[in-house]
Amino acid sequence: MKFQGVLFFPVTPFAADGSLDEERLAQHIENGVAAGAGGVFVACGTGEFHALTPDEIERATRVAVETTAGRVPVLAAAGGPTPVARDHADRVARAGADGILLLPPYLVTAPQRGLVRYVEEVTAASDLPVIFYQRGTARLTADTAAEIAALPKVVGLKDGLGDIERMHRIVRAVRAVPGTENFQFFNGLPTAEMTAPAYHGIGVPLYSSAVFAFAPEIALAFHRALAEADRPLLDTLLDEFYGPLVQLRDEVPGYAVALVKSGVALRGLDVGGVRAPLVDPSPEHIARLAKLIDRGLEVVAA
Repeated sequence: MKFQGVLFFPVTPFAADGSLDEERLAQHIENGVAAGAGGVFVACGTGEFHALTPDEIERATRVAVETTAGRVPVLAAAGGPTPVARDHADRVARAGADGILLLPPYLVTAPQRGLVRYVEEVTAASDLPVIFYQRGTARLTADTAAEIAALPKVVGLKDGLGDIERMHRIVRAVRAVPGTENFQFFNGLPTAEMTAPAYHGIGVPLYSSAVFAFAPEIALAFHRALAEADRPLLDTLLDEFYGPLVQLRDEVPGYAVALVKSGVALRGLDVGGVRAPLVDPSPEHIARLAKLIDRGLEVVAA
């Protein structure tokens, strides 16, 4: 399973009664694949994994698999307490996913040996390849990352910490392990484009793009500019779109998800609001987001 291009993390649409809206999810995913997504990561962070039932994760995964119809890889999330994560892994495998994004254990801060054990026990629940998500309570040393990378089903590591030195050490340690030539690293920070140039410099070219969910034109233009070292376009997008977007995102906890949902709605697909404990953006913030989207589209159309 080799990824190229922009990785698409769809939101999870909810109907007026709060239930999972499978029809709108299928439309949202189809729009993203048609726009040029390199892979679909359904029911993950942007998809409100924290607020979904195991059954909803399985159903969302099935919708993604049926909608993509083999055009791009589909991965779904597993995480939380070990028995729950194992159940997630079994469910998304049953739904036809190509792989798993393994999120951290719930709350507990574990020793490094415990994190390895967590990955071992969850990966035993299915035959699917796994990408381990380093964030929150799951902070790996370089040695632990190399040990996890050597596990048979682990094919990648996604970083959500933003510690460039730690990640650089991890990349170098993993690359020193025989047989990890095809192991893949991902920048998983919110609004990852802001740090994509720095991660690219330490050997982490892949990143998740929340912006792709509502403005694929902007996300794809940024990705091309990064690949082609088009510094003027990169700087303009970072200064006039991504930077202000991050500033808005940081004004309210949870906006890394809620603003994306509002962005999808602004672009024409009503995907409902976010589930508690997140809150939907205020009208003022939605208006600011709309202006930012317009400006970003102007930049890439110039």
